[in-house]
Amino acid sequence: QVHLVESGGGLVQAGGSLRLSCAASGRTINTYTMGWFRQAPGKDRDIVAAISWNGGNTYYADSVKGRFTISRDNAKNTMYLHMNSLKPEDTAVYYCAVGGRRWYFSVVSTEYDYWGQGTQVTVSS
Repeated sequence: QVHLVESGGGLVQAGGSLRLSCAASGRTINTYTMGWFRQAPGKDRDIVAAISWNGGNTYYADSVKGRFTISRDNAKNTMYLHMNSLKPEDTAVYYCAVGGRRWYFSVVSTEYDYWGQGTQVTVSS
């Protein structure tokens, strides 16, 4: 069992920055893909970014390319999302997740087995 806790969300003005963290416990996650998803009110939960087990492969949604950076520190069992040039449309609850199969890279939410409780990011205009 993996327990994930997100932190770092909050209220920021458009153009500002935030760094989200996702701390994992219960099991070492250094052989699993990790990802960030977000869900805005009335919308589906969508992939934001994903990172392979060793950080060698990353994926970004088109809407965040060039503004967000995903990273991980396997020694700390932690993943990060650096968010720059934030826009009001980035407002959502952000969730971190751990993939269900070792070594396997996926950006599909159904391929992720463990989820955090979410952290709210609100960007004001």
